[in-house]
Amino acid sequence: MMRQRSVFDIVGPIMVGPSSSHTAGAARLGAFARAIAGGDVRAARVTLHGSFASTGRGHGTDLAIVGGLLGFAPDDIRIRDAFALAEAVGLKVTFAEADLGDTHPNTARIEMDTSTGETFLVQGSSVGAGAVEITLIDDFPVHLTGELPALGVVHLDQPGVVAAVSARLAAAVINIASMQVFRERRGARALMVIETDEPVDDEVAAGIAALEGVTAVRVVPAV
Repeated sequence: MMRQRSVFDIVGPIMVGPSSSHTAGAARLGAFARAIAGGDVRAARVTLHGSFASTGRGHGTDLAIVGGLLGFAPDDIRIRDAFALAEAVGLKVTFAEADLGDTHPNTARIEMDTSTGETFLVQGSSVGAGAVEITLIDDFPVHLTGELPALGVVHLDQPGVVAAVSARLAAAVINIASMQVFRERRGARALMVIETDEPVDDEVAAGIAALEGVTAVRVVPAV
């Protein structure tokens, strides 16, 4: 007798679940948020918006996001057991639903706490066919797809910092694919988001972290 298929059976080679946007994309959002937080998430508060809120749970969106926060790829069959696996490793995840304003209907806001006491807020959307876009990191609007490795540099808004970071990457023969710079206000805190063709290793990241005006550096691998 043929077994009745579950909605969490593997569909094709790249995803678990019935929907590329609600499951595969949601898993990538969770994994992307985890990477931005440094891979050590101990608690997360997830707010689902739009279609994610209204139909996402029926498509396994909540399971997929938790699986991503655990570091699972979209085709990892462990996603179906993500809640139990999260509990087993002490990862506490809660879900809520809210209107996040004028944004894509498949959007989630993920607030994360790490074991080092840091808190990160990441908002992103699943835009179809498993593709994602991160639109907010903490208070800064960004545009990241996860297709390339990235470097996040928090720094003071002062002359010379962007040039110094670019020079360090050039000296390490790391090509910049794109750069976005945002600031809270003139002379205040700023965020530099750099996508690179090659991953930034720990030594280069440490050299950038030591530059005058730089307060924090985060290496984010492609997801």
